[in-house]
Amino acid sequence: MTTPDGRRAVRRRVLSVEEYVQGVLAGDRTLLARAITLVESRRPEHFDIAQQVLDAVLPRTGGAHRIGITGVPGVGKSTFIEALGGHLTRQGHQVAVLAVDPSSSRSGGSILGDKTRMARLAVDPDAFIRPSPSGGYLGGVNRVTRETLLLCEAAGFDVVLVETVGAGQSETMVAEMTDFFLVLMLPGAGDDLQGIKKGVLEIADMIAINKMDADPIRAGIAKRDYESALHMTVPASPNWTVPVQMISSLNNQGLEALWDHILAHKTALTESGELAAKRRSQQLDWMWTLLKERVVENFLSDPERAARIEAYSAEIRNNTLNPTRAVQKLLD
Repeated sequence: MTTPDGRRAVRRRVLSVEEYVQGVLAGDRTLLARAITLVESRRPEHFDIAQQVLDAVLPRTGGAHRIGITGVPGVGKSTFIEALGGHLTRQGHQVAVLAVDPSSSRSGGSILGDKTRMARLAVDPDAFIRPSPSGGYLGGVNRVTRETLLLCEAAGFDVVLVETVGAGQSETMVAEMTDFFLVLMLPGAGDDLQGIKKGVLEIADMIAINKMDADPIRAGIAKRDYESALHMTVPASPNWTVPVQMISSLNNQGLEALWDHILAHKTALTESGELAAKRRSQQLDWMWTLLKERVVENFLSDPERAARIEAYSAEIRNNTLNPTRAVQKLLD
């Protein structure tokens, strides 16, 4: 078999569940990548195998520090993640980066450029970067990001960084699957405060003002503005006061202090019992999210029902049927 450009295609050997499991638990990067591709697949035959793999590695999951990262456009998320990732691997951590790329709403394709944007971290033997297309799901969060996170934990990574595309409700969804949620902002808080949702501030565990090296004075003003804004929000945790810190990813300024805040947050929530309760709640939220997805998929898979939906859609477009009435008729 050849590829469209005339080259001979290489067919990869089909792996057994046991081979996937042993490879992931051994920290084999190649088999980890293949296991992630397996859980990302929408093919029915892959779904059952993927679930068997996940069931087998589940006892080895849960040990990583899960950190969500978001930020406004141009804030320098990739530069920050590369700088923080390098800082952590130098301290002896094993770091996985799950970077969810925006997918094309028309073609479904995505620009998987994270390894290019994090060139140094991509070749770090103690780091693993997995760019995944969002697949058009709500907020740009990959449908299987949670499963990918579990596989990385089973492979021995003790820090998992989940980068959001910073669109729609992706911030909330990533905050609901991580232990710590970091919001990156730029100097010049006056403009940023107009664009950032109050809800994002309420789920933040820390705000970091990046690129302080470019304009320290504006960064200082932004710090004070965000500290004032936080006084008007309900904190994400009763056991934690959200800090605001200035950093420079380019010059590695403030990264050690930022990591200290993250560790202090983990200690505070662990000692209060909140972290364990939070993870249990996240597991239940995950179940309900998956259940809703599967119910809708099953509902839409019936050919007769699909035909009815198409007919009702035409009536709604022609303004001859109320959408609420159409839903009721479908349920009836």
